[in-house]
Amino acid sequence: MPAETAPTPPALDPTADSVALTRAICDIPSVSGDETVLADLVEQALAAASHLDLHRDGDTIVARTNLGRERRVVIAGHLDTVPINGNVPTRFETDGGVEYLWGRGTTDMKGGVAVALKLAVELAEPVYDVTWMFYDHEEVQADLNGLKRLSERRPDLFEADFAILGESSNGQVEGGCNGTLRVELRATGTRSHTSRPWMGVNAIHALAPALERLAAFEAETVEVEGLAYREGLSAVGVRGGVAGNVVPDEAVLTVNYRFAPSRSIDDAVAAMRALFPEYELTVTDASAGARPGLDDPFVQGFLASVGAEARPKYGWTDVARFSALGVPAVNYGPGDPSLAHTDDERVRVDAIVACEVGLRSWLTGA
Repeated sequence: MPAETAPTPPALDPTADSVALTRAICDIPSVSGDETVLADLVEQALAAASHLDLHRDGDTIVARTNLGRERRVVIAGHLDTVPINGNVPTRFETDGGVEYLWGRGTTDMKGGVAVALKLAVELAEPVYDVTWMFYDHEEVQADLNGLKRLSERRPDLFEADFAILGESSNGQVEGGCNGTLRVELRATGTRSHTSRPWMGVNAIHALAPALERLAAFEAETVEVEGLAYREGLSAVGVRGGVAGNVVPDEAVLTVNYRFAPSRSIDDAVAAMRALFPEYELTVTDASAGARPGLDDPFVQGFLASVGAEARPKYGWTDVARFSALGVPAVNYGPGDPSLAHTDDERVRVDAIVACEVGLRSWLTGA
């Protein structure tokens, strides 16, 4: 018998309330690399709005108004999630009198995607021209990221005065973001039989000084444009070993450094080389941070309109891509970022509504 295929999800209804739309979007699995079904449905919903010009690149969809406004803003959100672990389909639960929507993607970041999709279709006459971006592969390595790919192929689509990423921020405005660097520290030794370990040099043991340094490390808090960015340095992986009776001749420790946006990638690499001078160091991934840009009067107007408090973003987000292009960018979306990627991921229902109200008010000048 032929293999059964998954049923096609129903069309998304942007006229539904933003909570119902969030649930519908979350219930469409879209783990990184498997965004096509959701991307097709988002494109279908946007295509019904005659005021939007559409462009698609892979599973990234861009919808733009072209009303000749003085200002243009970008509002972006990623379609993919980390792997599902029994937390789809979603469900509603009440805890302490607060109603939550539980499930993968509710916080990171399909609540923000739902708000953006609803407003993109409904707001035919925003006071600013808007470029809406719904993109793929945010949760995996940087070279697959849909925004990175699009910025290289169509940099003109990124021309704007301001950008908002709908990442979870507890309904506040998180300016900029820390940079992130992953490096491998390689220790070498000499193989021998474990019955005669003195005849070899154990490469795994040689990682001990690096681990001790990491355990004792006190990360800095760096103030950038009035916001305090807390850095972080963590061992995130160890590999080595040949066999149960062989002293290993190679071992590798992977370290992740989250650095303040006042530092460049070169600064971050130099700091790691200074901290671990005795090891062979290889950079495996690096993304620059983003300065907050909150001193821009236009951004200040957004803050005032949505009534949000400015805070730093500790994690790396795609605001850095806009910052690198000279576009001030912030994170603003429903959900507690500390719940992202967890098995009990959930978002307050009223937080989704509040985010929609805030963005709608600002985009309509209400």
